[in-house]
Amino acid sequence: MARPPSPPAVPQAGLRELKKERTRRHIAETARALFSERGFENVTVAEIAAAAEVAQTTVFNYFPTKEDLVFWRFAAFEEQLLAAVRSRAPGTSVLDAFGAFLLAQQGLLGRADADARAQLTDIARMIDGSPALRAREQQILSGYTDALARLLAEEAGADDDDIRPWVAANAVIGLHRTLIGFTRRRVLRGRALTRLPADVRRQLEQALAVLDGGLGAYTRRG
Repeated sequence: MARPPSPPAVPQAGLRELKKERTRRHIAETARALFSERGFENVTVAEIAAAAEVAQTTVFNYFPTKEDLVFWRFAAFEEQLLAAVRSRAPGTSVLDAFGAFLLAQQGLLGRADADARAQLTDIARMIDGSPALRAREQQILSGYTDALARLLAEEAGADDDDIRPWVAANAVIGLHRTLIGFTRRRVLRGRALTRLPADVRRQLEQALAVLDGGLGAYTRRG
């Protein structure tokens, strides 16, 4: 009887990355549980390391700051956003690319199960209740703005005195910042979370329409 074919071997580099990602996720989820229970400000990195059964240095190897334990997915979001803008088709504005990118996002907001809604509520309360987290969030969004402005300036061949790429980037990320605030307020009020994804989509589409009149033409790829 013929033996079934063996599954393809996973390269060692791939195994290492998989293990690192599992460790990163385990530490972050452990931290989130502690933050949700006791508040961000009341949990130390040493306590997170002990609960996750790793060394404190391991936590900092994966998360340079305590705040990064909450915002660890934001780096990937920035990379994906810039890739969506960079790869947009000719004739497509950055607004169109940004809108399509956001509408394609799933995450907790795109899930309808009770666990996702509970996590969304925990995270909203955690960030709202922590000045350090709110400050870090604004730093991250400012970083998004700078990265997008540099990309738009490069595409347009803009010189250092041309502020239009920065105006465009601030408008786009400002829209994102506003949607985050809208979502968080709705979550904190506990109002009809099942309708929230549709409401966020409607707000996004309305805001894109407001901006598209002037900004769309400038950022449309030739």
